[in-house]
Amino acid sequence: MADDFLSIEGLTLHYGGSQILNGVDFAAAEGEVTCVMGTNGVGKTSLLKALSGTHPRSRGEYTLEGQKIGSLKAFDLARRGVAYVPQGREIFPFLTVRENLETGYACLPRAQREVPGEVFELFPILKTFLNRRGGDLSGGQQQQLAIARALVAGPKVLLLDEPTEGIQPNVIQQIGETIRILKERGTIAIVLVEQYLSFAYDLGDAFVVMERGAVKLRGRKESLSLDELTASTAL
Repeated sequence: MADDFLSIEGLTLHYGGSQILNGVDFAAAEGEVTCVMGTNGVGKTSLLKALSGTHPRSRGEYTLEGQKIGSLKAFDLARRGVAYVPQGREIFPFLTVRENLETGYACLPRAQREVPGEVFELFPILKTFLNRRGGDLSGGQQQQLAIARALVAGPKVLLLDEPTEGIQPNVIQQIGETIRILKERGTIAIVLVEQYLSFAYDLGDAFVVMERGAVKLRGRKESLSLDELTASTAL
């Protein structure tokens, strides 16, 4: 097992007066896919928002690359290598594919602002559509663009929220292969929130099942069968 690259202990998060996460302990390792699972509304997306800095946590000690990082905001976490692909993709529909990719430059020094060749190796369709507006792409192509944009900055942590949602089967397969390639390179910790159980189980190394804002079950693939995982995520 790889060493934990990212960890958080005692994570508590509120939306207004509502407590969404309650004392969550979580870790993700380089070269692994850590899957976060559970039914709708249990706090999976909130966990990713806390890890990415897009929603402030109420409490919780966050460690990244062995260093305690305090309450950094999303931009600062992005500069430290945390990339977030939100549910719904959130690409810019009126910008071209090229311009969407270039928004990934924001946290990079000027000298490093270029789209890495590996992005087009992973998503060759995007090279064909560089001058096409993001809003004119299919849902699957938009998802590929959202992941590609996150990879532009060369992240050390990749947070993926429901990347298969509303996507045609052939693109799901392509996205799964991309995740596998990134994992096998061993230089990135991938956190995958996913409802598609067989997809998650195929790719995952470690699993966290959430219920009512807390961790219900955690385990590694070698000790947790797909049937056990399915039962633990059932209503």
